[in-house]
Amino acid sequence: MNLHLQRTDFSNQSTIGELSIDGAFFCFVLEDRERGLRTGMTTSELVALKVFGQTAITTGRYEVILNFSDRFQKQLPLLLSVPGFEAIRIHSGNFPVDTEGCLLVGRTKLPQPDMVGESRIMLNKLMPRLTEAAKTQKIFIEVTGHRP
Repeated sequence: MNLHLQRTDFSNQSTIGELSIDGAFFCFVLEDRERGLRTGMTTSELVALKVFGQTAITTGRYEVILNFSDRFQKQLPLLLSVPGFEAIRIHSGNFPVDTEGCLLVGRTKLPQPDMVGESRIMLNKLMPRLTEAAKTQKIFIEVTGHRP
């Protein structure tokens, strides 16, 4: 299964993008502020740009697994080997304060910046699809798009 997150809206607080599954739009995603982290940067370059808990992940392609989250006490998607980050998950949440680099899914993006709505609904729709796919194939997410 191939997920693609195309970042589209940038503010000083957050980044909002569109998540597609195998080429079809699925939902919106809210992340922390995009600060120009790109695949291929050295660790020192990443560290120079990253603000802990307030930075969107490095663009690139990552394998996604489902495993138990101690923080959320349930199975959630986990992105593997994200340069400069640890424990990046896809989970519910509405505002930048709800993420520390993680991807927050939402059914709506509101006219105001820095928010996605109906997040739990979308996570509850996403999880069965990922769970079913994980039985027979690997899951990958490609994250693209930078602040203009």
